[in-house]
Amino acid sequence: MAKLKIIKIGDDTLRQKSRPVTEVTPRIRTLLDDMLDTMHAADGCGLAGPQVGVLRRVIVVEAESGHPYQMINPEILEQTGTQNEVEGCLSVPGEWGKVVRPAYVKVRYLDKDGQEQIVEGTGLLARALCHEIDHLNGILFVDNATELESES
Repeated sequence: MAKLKIIKIGDDTLRQKSRPVTEVTPRIRTLLDDMLDTMHAADGCGLAGPQVGVLRRVIVVEAESGHPYQMINPEILEQTGTQNEVEGCLSVPGEWGKVVRPAYVKVRYLDKDGQEQIVEGTGLLARALCHEIDHLNGILFVDNATELESES
């Protein structure tokens, strides 16, 4: 599996809206595997297509070690409550800030086999899902963060 280049803030690709995947092809499956490898290598818990220069609605999330999600066309169906926690981003290295996110989300997506799946998440999983889905819409965590801090 290939390690992909993670695009950094300032690159216009991060501000564009991603297109839906219309067919789950071997190329999409390979992209998801490569994204998971890239995320692991960078010590992240999520990565979206735009972050590796691919404007397709694909994300990978692993909020709990050993339980990765590889998602095609993820869509938030339900969200409740709020949490206000510190976030960072592989595309915004060295910066952190508090972001208000739902405490619970329910997300529908296609898996690598093109089968519809539902995942429900709270805590870090809910936050990571929302963070990565925001990337698909050209939104970065710094757009909604408060108490931003930078590495010295």
